Amino acid sequence: MSGRILTVAQQKGGSGKTTIAAHLAVALAERSGEPVAILDVDPQGSLGTWYEAREDNLGEDQTGLEFRTASGWGARREARSLARSHGYVIVDTPPKTDTDAKPAIDAADFVIVPIQPTPVDLWATSQTIDLAARESTPALLVMNRVPPRASLTGEMAEAIASSGYDALSARLGNRTVFASAMGKGIAVTENAPSSKASQEVGQLIDELIARVG
Repeated sequence: MSGRILTVAQQKGGSGKTTIAAHLAVALAERSGEPVAILDVDPQGSLGTWYEAREDNLGEDQTGLEFRTASGWGARREARSLARSHGYVIVDTPPKTDTDAKPAIDAADFVIVPIQPTPVDLWATSQTIDLAARESTPALLVMNRVPPRASLTGEMAEAIASSGYDALSARLGNRTVFASAMGKGIAVTENAPSSKASQEVGQLIDELIARVG
C-alpha cells in the first residue's frame, strides 16, 4: 500500500487547521473504508489532545484512527512510514514556522490550506502557497469558518479565483457544532450526522477524494 499524505498547513494562526485535520481524518476513514493515520507535528499538540479525548470517549481500541507525533525533519520519515500501511495520512503542522512545516509539506501529496474568508487571511496565505510551491507540492485552499454573509463569501471566492490559487468549492461554515465535536474528540459526522455541518464535511470529502484519489 502507498497511501496519500495530506498535510494541513497555514502560516496564519486561527484558520481552524486542527479542526480541518481531525474532520478530514474521520470522514476519510468513514467514506473510503481505508485505514487512516493522523500525524501531529505541531508542538502545541492540539490534534493529540483531540485524539486523547477521542480515546476517552470511544475507547482506545475504537478510535478508527492511528495516531503518531513527530517533530522537525522526523515528520517526513514518519509520514512516509505511515503511508506504507494506511490509505491516508493526515498531518497537522504548526503555524508561522517554515522550518517545522517544511518536512511535512515536502512529504505530502497535497497540502490542504484552510483559509477564513477575509482579505487579510488571503494575503497571509501566500506564504504557505509559496512554501508548498518550493517543495513542488500542489496546494488546495479550503474556505473555513465561513459566515452566513453570502456577499462576503462571494467576494472572497472571486478574490481567490483571481489569485490563481487552486481552491475546493466545498466550504465549512462558522458553526458551533464543530467546536463541540472537537471537545469530545469526535467529528460532526459522528455526533450530528444529519446537520448542515456534517453535509458540508461530506461535500468536502467527496470533492477531495475526487481530486487526490
